Amino acid sequence: MGQIIDLAINPLGLKRMQKYQRLILVAVFLVLLFAIFELSGLRGQFTLKYLQQVILDNKASGLLIFVLVFSLGNLVQIPGWVFLAAAVLTLGKTMGGVATYVAACVSCVVTFLAIRFLGGSALRQLDNKFARRLLEHFDVHPIRSILILRILFQTVPALNYTLALSGARFRDYFIGTLLGLPVPIALYCLFFDYLARTLKII
Repeated sequence: MGQIIDLAINPLGLKRMQKYQRLILVAVFLVLLFAIFELSGLRGQFTLKYLQQVILDNKASGLLIFVLVFSLGNLVQIPGWVFLAAAVLTLGKTMGGVATYVAACVSCVVTFLAIRFLGGSALRQLDNKFARRLLEHFDVHPIRSILILRILFQTVPALNYTLALSGARFRDYFIGTLLGLPVPIALYCLFFDYLARTLKII
């Protein structure tokens, strides 16, 4: 009650609250989504064995389901390596890498569109000199910046959220993602293939 009175007396507080409204909306959405998956037990189904079975059941529809599951998993903080490992162990390093690349790109697009729809370019509204300086540098070479970030952090959900809220154009985001993901995915494919052969999993 006291906070409401303070806002009525001090409209600057209300403006500040409105400025963070879309960030709050994104946070609430992600927390609710995570809670639904966690409490329903769905998050626990995202296992290596389950993902392998999805691909094996039917190569065509299985790969489509794999892409959809990857997209959902990325939103609820499921590590991308689980999907990559499942694809490599099931399809081999080449086809597994291609399947993961396609799924990862689709996942990044889905996350971008969902978070951009809810949060817009909320990070541009922050009254923070450091954040503004970073965004200014980002704006100079957006595609190159996204490409480097993808090589370093791949499909990490926090990166996807940040890029979506940064005001980056979808075109730049998409191109940077397409160009940045092949190298780390290829390296992970070689690693998981080597590990699987060493442990005689495949």
